[in-house]
Amino acid sequence: MRYEYKTNGTCSQKITFDLNDGIVSNVQFTGGCPGNLKAISALVEGMTAEHIIERCEGIRCGFKPTSCSDQLVRAIKQAQAQQNA
Repeated sequence: MRYEYKTNGTCSQKITFDLNDGIVSNVQFTGGCPGNLKAISALVEGMTAEHIIERCEGIRCGFKPTSCSDQLVRAIKQAQAQQNA
């Protein structure tokens, strides 16, 4: 299923991705640093949601309390909650 998440506290404004059977794919960030965000998208392609959460939760960007990768974790957790509702 395709999900969309509006980010908070980062340069990117939105994350869209697919979450099917616990596997994340087709991650796309809108806004932000294109090179870094394309790299994040490529690196997490086909990973389990739990693996991404383990690796990326709590990562900060400079003095900000979050980062684009941390926002991806929040998006995944929100999608998981929607699936379980």
